[in-house]
Amino acid sequence: MAHLTLEPNLATPDDAYEALIAAHDGLTREESEALNARLILILMNQIGDLQVIREALAAAKR
Repeated sequence: MAHLTLEPNLATPDDAYEALIAAHDGLTREESEALNARLILILMNQIGDLQVIREALAAAKR
C-alpha cells in the first residue's frame, strides 16, 4: 500500500514552483482557478491511488 510522501521529493523545487507560477501568467482569476482544478485532476490521475489522494487531501486541510 502506497503512502503520501511529505518529505521534499523534487530535484529542483524552485524550478517546479517557477513553472507553476509561469503557467498562470496572463490568466484571469477564473482562468487561474480553472487551471488549478484541471491540474489537480491530472495529478490525481497520475497518483492513481485513492488512499494516497485521501491522505493528500487531509494533509492539505491541516
